[in-house]
This record gives sequence, C-alpha cells and structure tokens, in this order.
Amino acid sequence: MLLSLPFRTNVLTLGIATVALLAIAPQARAVEPLDTFSARISGYVTSFDTELRADGDGRQGTDINLHRDLGLGNDNVVANVGLTWRPWDAHEFAISYYTQSADATRVINRDIDFDGTRYTASSTVRTDVDIDAYEASYTWWAASQERWALGPRVGLVWYRMELGIALDVDAGGIQGGGAVSSKVSADVPAPTIGGAWRWTPAEQWRVSADAGYFSADVDDVDADVYFGRAGVEWFPWERAGFLLDYTFTRIEADAVKDSFSGNVDFTDAGLRLGFVYRF
Repeated sequence: MLLSLPFRTNVLTLGIATVALLAIAPQARAVEPLDTFSARISGYVTSFDTELRADGDGRQGTDINLHRDLGLGNDNVVANVGLTWRPWDAHEFAISYYTQSADATRVINRDIDFDGTRYTASSTVRTDVDIDAYEASYTWWAASQERWALGPRVGLVWYRMELGIALDVDAGGIQGGGAVSSKVSADVPAPTIGGAWRWTPAEQWRVSADAGYFSADVDDVDADVYFGRAGVEWFPWERAGFLLDYTFTRIEADAVKDSFSGNVDFTDAGLRLGFVYRF
C-alpha cells in the first residue's frame, strides 16, 4: 500500500478543516434526501485488478496482469474530492476527481511483448503507472418525497492511464539501465446509464445507491462498462457529517488509437471514508 506525502498532507489539512467546521456547525436537524450543494473530501481505499495488452509494430501484444506479472500493488489509498449541485429541484450535477501512481521492479517469468518491444523471461523490468480519474454525472430526480428520492442517472468516469516498462537487467544479467523502454497512454471513457436512489431512514442518516451500465464505441474505444455505488451518511450537525460508501467500476475495452492500441480489462473498486459539508 502506498501512502504518499501529498496524501498525508491532505489528510492533515482535512482534519484541521473538519475540526474548524464542526466547531461552528449548528446541531443537527432532520436531513433531507437531497442537498442543494455538497462538498466531499475523502480517503479512497482503492483495489485495482487490471489486465492490459498493448499492441505495436503490426503484432499483437501479450495479455499482462499488472499485479501478477509486473508486481504492481493492486491496493492504494488516495485522496478523493467531489461536489454536487442541484440548481433546480429535480436536476442534480456532480463531479469528482482522484489521482494515484505506483511503481515496481520485478524479474518476469515469461516473455512479454509490450507496445512492439519484447522483454524476455528472467529479465528484470521496472514498471510505473499513473492513473487520473474524472467523474461527472447528471441525475433527474423524477420522484421526490419527504424521505426518499429516485430518478434516472447518466454518468461518465474518464480514466487517463500511463503505463511504462523499462529493462533494468536483461536475461543474460547485463545491466540495461532503462535504455530499452516502452510507454503507452490511454484515455478510457466509461459512460453509464442507470438510476439513483436516496433515503433518509432516520433524522441524522441518509442512505444512497447509484448503478449503471453502458456498451458502446466512444472515441475509438469499444467498451462494456459496469458501475455501482452504495453508501451511508451520518450528519451529527446540520451541515456537516461523514460518509462511508463502496464503489465498483468495471471496464472491458478494445482501443485503436495513435497513443494506445490494444485491450484493457480494468476493475476499480474500493471504500471511501470522508467528510461532507452540505446545505
């Protein structure tokens, strides 16, 4: 698990801001199913399961599992920020963002063809990956009651991935020093169409769930996308509270682009624990 200095700084800043807000926050009233505006800062405990194939030079690449084949950890903790805004009673917009990076060095146990370069078994390779995730959604709250709301939801998670492999030591034990290397970048759009639900079972509690699916060819990426999120929020103060939810996104995509040609089978799943400010 990787805990970067920026993340620890963000957590400290979040803690100070939380204490300050709670000190001035009034006591809780009954929370509504929907907010006019909310800001969320959370720690996202992600678990990635990624298989990728990068084709090059007219030949198909090797299907690679980033964890099993290259030693990249599939668990990480990153900071996540998000906003929601409901300018009209039945219409809500939301955005969020997080970024993470990881690297690993491993002796590979089979030949790997990656973006037109072959790395032979018993070579030592260094791998680095960077992922930026941008999420946006629109929900039409077609049915809204005192304690619950329900409506169709259109969402988009846009993943920007960069993966690089460099040869440190070849199969004969000769130092490569990274002179042989390959890097690909892939923009993977993950649109979904589904529904959203909010429910307030008690005065200080709110339960939420979102789900969606999409299958289409978008921006030269032919993908099947599955999305789901379920969580609970507790508001001990009128405008301040805490969230805990679980998010799951699965993308199965074939891409034919200048920057990346190949296949991605990517699962992004994890828990978020954080702070909510709402009105």
